Amino acid sequence: MVTKFYNARILALDGITPLTEGELIVSGGRIVALGKGAAFSGTIDREIDCHGNLIMPGFKNAHTHSGMTFLRSLADDLPLQRWLTEQVFPKEAQLTPDDVYVLTKLAIMEYLTSGITMMFDMYFARESIAQAAIDTGFRAALVGCANDYGGTAQETADEYAKFSSYHPLISYRLGFHAEYTTSEPLLRDLSQMVQQLKQPFYTHLNETAAEVESCVAHSGMRTIEYLDSLGLFNYGGGGYHCVHVSPREMDIMQSRGMTAVTCPGSNTKLASGVAPVYEYLKRGIPVAIGTDGPASNNCLDFFREMFLATGLQKLAHGAEAVDAMDVLDMACKNGAYACGFDDCDCLAVGKQADLILIDLNQPNMQPLNNIEKNIVYSGSKQNVSLVMIAGKILYDRGEFFIGDDPQRIYAEANRIIRGMK
Repeated sequence: MVTKFYNARILALDGITPLTEGELIVSGGRIVALGKGAAFSGTIDREIDCHGNLIMPGFKNAHTHSGMTFLRSLADDLPLQRWLTEQVFPKEAQLTPDDVYVLTKLAIMEYLTSGITMMFDMYFARESIAQAAIDTGFRAALVGCANDYGGTAQETADEYAKFSSYHPLISYRLGFHAEYTTSEPLLRDLSQMVQQLKQPFYTHLNETAAEVESCVAHSGMRTIEYLDSLGLFNYGGGGYHCVHVSPREMDIMQSRGMTAVTCPGSNTKLASGVAPVYEYLKRGIPVAIGTDGPASNNCLDFFREMFLATGLQKLAHGAEAVDAMDVLDMACKNGAYACGFDDCDCLAVGKQADLILIDLNQPNMQPLNNIEKNIVYSGSKQNVSLVMIAGKILYDRGEFFIGDDPQRIYAEANRIIRGMK
């Protein structure tokens, strides 16, 4: 299938090409031409008039728990530990792999409406998550979530071998749930696995002050210091949230080439704190953006996350902190790199055709003084007109093309939660 987008504004976000006008042509799931007078010698199967609207790379949701859609607005207004132990864990114990498959599809639909083309998903029943992504045409990186309640280092290594070559839409990263759910013997087993596989490693890191204090109490070190002392970050990786991080821990992150994945919506709702994104950027520590799961955040809206990612920093560091272009890099490039999808980071010939069409003909995007800043500061889901992943259109003007009936997915999600004790 060869698709030609014409009469378009194009924001490549490749660090070189300025916002331009012209055409973009997709063939075999990849971009084969773009720019003014983009040349292609083959047959065009479909032509799309963009009417001057903006084509840009899709957003990368660098931390989420998609299967938790069943808990949306059911486990609210509690601090993290009570939220987990009183609401989340008891209900999660009742989920089946088939449930996770349906609930992940529901999350994918919401991601599409927000211009998200890839998720970095940490949840159990990972085969069900992968299948939901494949069946809908969505791109997904899975991450191991071993902990004392289930999962071993060997099982994580086996999953790495399985999912690393599972499907072109799927990648896998080594990881575990969190320090506070994982005993030291298991951490040492996981570290041994990291040394053998020589791969980056990811986990929830320093999300709350209580988490860090607990780690200091039993290890004498803060969380990132403790995990690094075990060798878990010898080959890089990163952490989700990274809110309460000391200068010494930032030194470790910098020296190990780690990525900080900020989840400002979730951290705000759970009152976990504000990640020091401004300091990360000053140190050259890559920052990506995640929504977290739909139980802790409820709304899987990447425009809200982008605004919070910069807005919360401005409160502490001034209006000039964390420029909108930094946010777009965080939203599009850095998440792709963290997940191992380096060919999905920007728009360029040879890159994957993971792109979105932003409707500029809406009141919130006019006048067109600065389109890039408009996206971050005034953009919303209403501006997402089309989403393409690997050359396939999955969402077009409110209609889904995911191989399933949205109403059936909604009905199944409601059935799952109604059937729980």
